Amino acid sequence: MSEQKKSLRWSDISLTAKVLAIVVLITLMMFSVNLIMYFRVSRMSDRLQQVYTSNVSLTELSESLDELQNTTYNYLLVKSSDTLESYYKCEEDYRNLLVYLNQQVTDDPVMLLERNIRRMSETYLAKTGDAITYKRGRNVEKYRKSFDEAQGLYRYLTGWIYELNSRQFRNNSENFASVQKALRVLALVSSFLTIVMMGVSSLMLYFMVRGVVRPLSDLATTARIVGEGNFRVKMPPTDARDEVGVLTRTFNNMVTSLEDYMRLTRENLEKEQQLKERELLMEANLKEAQLKYLQSQINPHFLFNSLNAGAQLAMMEDAEQTSIFVQRMADFFRYNVKKGTEDATLEEEVESVENYIYILNVRFAGDIHFSKEVDESVLDCRVPSMILQPVVENAVNHGIRDIEWEGRIHLSVAREEDDICIRVIDNGRGMTAEQIERVFSGKDMGSGNTGPDSTGIGIHNVQTRLELYYDQKDLMEIRSGGEGQGTEVIIRIPALQEEKENTVSLTDSTEQQEEV
Repeated sequence: MSEQKKSLRWSDISLTAKVLAIVVLITLMMFSVNLIMYFRVSRMSDRLQQVYTSNVSLTELSESLDELQNTTYNYLLVKSSDTLESYYKCEEDYRNLLVYLNQQVTDDPVMLLERNIRRMSETYLAKTGDAITYKRGRNVEKYRKSFDEAQGLYRYLTGWIYELNSRQFRNNSENFASVQKALRVLALVSSFLTIVMMGVSSLMLYFMVRGVVRPLSDLATTARIVGEGNFRVKMPPTDARDEVGVLTRTFNNMVTSLEDYMRLTRENLEKEQQLKERELLMEANLKEAQLKYLQSQINPHFLFNSLNAGAQLAMMEDAEQTSIFVQRMADFFRYNVKKGTEDATLEEEVESVENYIYILNVRFAGDIHFSKEVDESVLDCRVPSMILQPVVENAVNHGIRDIEWEGRIHLSVAREEDDICIRVIDNGRGMTAEQIERVFSGKDMGSGNTGPDSTGIGIHNVQTRLELYYDQKDLMEIRSGGEGQGTEVIIRIPALQEEKENTVSLTDSTEQQEEV
């Protein structure tokens, strides 16, 4: 335990303890200086109080003597109970003031004069008392004699008190001058000590802050060098146990860890690069195989041109319904292939839905009752292609197909505040909350419309493309009251968002050349 105490150094003390120690030391020093100044000022104040009190006391004594003489004279002149009471009160006041006068034998002229005044005052009080007594006894001759003697003593006392007051004033003036001089010296000493204390405090704070800031500045410089990628530079090792020492050792450990991490990262990147080269080689081979496979397929434009030729042939043979059907089939397939990698306008999307419903009604003898309500002012808004037809297809296949009542589908496109709201409403089977959740997660019906009568694009696919296109979540909502209650799919398009640039698509000029 003793060895630990001996080994304790200033650098081992925490920053909090250092700051607290400096603050306490400075506070104690300032308190000591203020305490010394307080006692000195208190002594000066006592001396000033004495200077002031001595003259005030003599003035009060002189005034009390005058009042006592007057009340004595008034009683001898009037002889009433009021004047007698005033006399006794004045006598008591005068006796109380005499108590503060010196009565000891001394060589000091001032103190000797105080003793004489006190002794003569006692004689004076005796004479005034005799005069009062004789007056009450109606002994005119004796009270007049006593009053005359008292009046003579009064004149002596008045002169002595004046002389004493003058001497006290001269002494007090000298004392006041010395006190003033002492106060000026005290003010200078106080200012000097305050400046010294401020200087000492500033030096103590400077050395303490420098001891903290210098290592931190070196640490910041080293951290900047490390940030530039040089992991070989480190802080000088230290055994200090304060926060700066702990931070220095932690920083050095971090630099070592970063160096190891970068080395491992370089090794991993080299391995990953090798794996990517292998994957690219495999992907190149796969693309080559896919290209050969596609080259062996029928050109879709050959199908469009063939359907157009069939539509023209049907018109030449006056088969108007067949011509319209074939023409809409061609338009539907052309839109699906052409817009597969492009965006489209809402007008094109609505037209694609109408073609799709028409084709289905031809196939199923008009069993699908479709209605629409479209705000024409929003039809020029560009949206991701193939977002309406898959929703309508889902309403047909999973909503109204094979139900026991007349199936209806309604499409609504309207502006709502800053959004364009698209609603596809059917009166079909309806959905439970669990089914809606599974659709959005891509695990249930409608999430990917598959089958012989499907385009292969499902609700989950539409939701994903909307989120990617607008970089925003929750643009699609499905509502249903449950089984037999129908379903409502709501798509909200941010109408005020700037139009995104069209993705790379097949050129129209090439398609037109191939369709000729």
